[in-house]
Amino acid sequence: MTTNERTDAIQNRLSIPRQAVPKQTPAERVRNFDETYLALDMNAAMVEAARCIDCPSAPCMDACPVHNDIPAALMLLDAGDVLNAAAKFRETSTLPEMCGRLCPQESLCEGACVVGFAIRPDGSKQPPVAIGRLESFVTDAQRREQGGFPIPERGVSSGRKVAIVGSGPAGLTVAEELSTRGHECAVFDMWPEPGGVLRYGIPNFKMRKDILEEKLEMLRGLGVTFVNEIRIGEDVTLAQLHDRDRYDVIFIGTGAGVGNRLRVPGEELRNVYAATDFLVRGNLTDDELPAGQRGRPFVGSDVVVIGGGDTSMDCVRTAIRLGVEHVTCVYRRTENEMLGRTEERVHAREEGVQFAYLTTPARFVGDDDGAVSEVELVRMELSEPDESGRRRPVQVPGSEYTVPATCVVIAIGYNADPDFAGSAPIEVNQWHLVKVDQRTGQTNVPYIFAGGDVVNGADLVVTAIADGKRAATWLHTYLSSLGPTAAAAAAR
Repeated sequence: MTTNERTDAIQNRLSIPRQAVPKQTPAERVRNFDETYLALDMNAAMVEAARCIDCPSAPCMDACPVHNDIPAALMLLDAGDVLNAAAKFRETSTLPEMCGRLCPQESLCEGACVVGFAIRPDGSKQPPVAIGRLESFVTDAQRREQGGFPIPERGVSSGRKVAIVGSGPAGLTVAEELSTRGHECAVFDMWPEPGGVLRYGIPNFKMRKDILEEKLEMLRGLGVTFVNEIRIGEDVTLAQLHDRDRYDVIFIGTGAGVGNRLRVPGEELRNVYAATDFLVRGNLTDDELPAGQRGRPFVGSDVVVIGGGDTSMDCVRTAIRLGVEHVTCVYRRTENEMLGRTEERVHAREEGVQFAYLTTPARFVGDDDGAVSEVELVRMELSEPDESGRRRPVQVPGSEYTVPATCVVIAIGYNADPDFAGSAPIEVNQWHLVKVDQRTGQTNVPYIFAGGDVVNGADLVVTAIADGKRAATWLHTYLSSLGPTAAAAAAR
């Protein structure tokens, strides 16, 4: 192809408008917990894939934490080869159908997509290629056609045992990667069912749980075992797993699931919920929950959610689906400073959620029965930029006012579990995050590795997958240095 021909081909692709991604109307979706987005049809998916101009530098790949070969996958989809497009994503990602739904693509692959900032000959601009929706489209289609997740070939048994603590995206990735290398993997988790944040942190309207169930079934077929309702540090220690139960290595992927507290008066009132408690009870069935967390949360008529990230959007949208009349999101800065996805705020507004910016709670007021009945709020303003350039929120004197609240949800971020950190023979920092060698994921204890949010703090599903893949490579190197067990050597 000549230079002129390539230029013409690129301009032809740039002239293709972004294809509409169908979704339920707000009036429909507030009455159910089904996924907001609906599946693309094959023709629309192929047309959207044809918008990719196959950049030589592929900035979308660099922006992806697992470095998916996005141009190659989209070229395959453009040609109608859905199965190989899905296989291309699976070369680098263990959970592409989940990443396609959950990643903030606007700040990762799509944020780097040249199509999104290219100027056309007529001076117009178009949004970037809908990479995330295409990633979930091709992998969903592959599972439908093949009857589930493809099961990788299991390697020759090494006889070595791996204990994985935490069944979220990092733990599941390590289990898959090491099982395919011939190691015996067991995944331990404190919740009644496996899945970690994929089950207990992601609402159904963002990702339906049958995808997770299919993934777990694939891992069981690969030989992975799951041990639930067990607390490492209480029921069994890491040292016991290694010394008594003969696990050769341990991977810690427990995440950062302890919600931060506001520490304002009235936080102990009834119907004031931590975000995780509210979300799991609002989205899951009782048989998936511990005995003490069963039953829908009480919401009443007026719900106030404190916080400005994606978790707060999950909470307000869950409250709407529980039939609440008035839902308000309270955030102490402006919308420009909110860290969550813009599309989630758009969806929340479409569903009737109100936003109170530059506002923070001063106290929660209770009724005679000890249940929350009001929130006293105070208005904020942003200070002049400090030495870091950040404008901090400060209270406006005399600006207090109250709003009714039959339920309050606190969604102001997460940290790692200090109790787990204190029970483990590993080094942690002041935030109880596990210290590791950033190249290998190895802790100060040679046979213990860690990755995901328990190392990085609350982050993304895809960064946890990237950590799991990296740690699995070094875990395998460590196990290989031990050699196969005598039984495994004899079997060969």
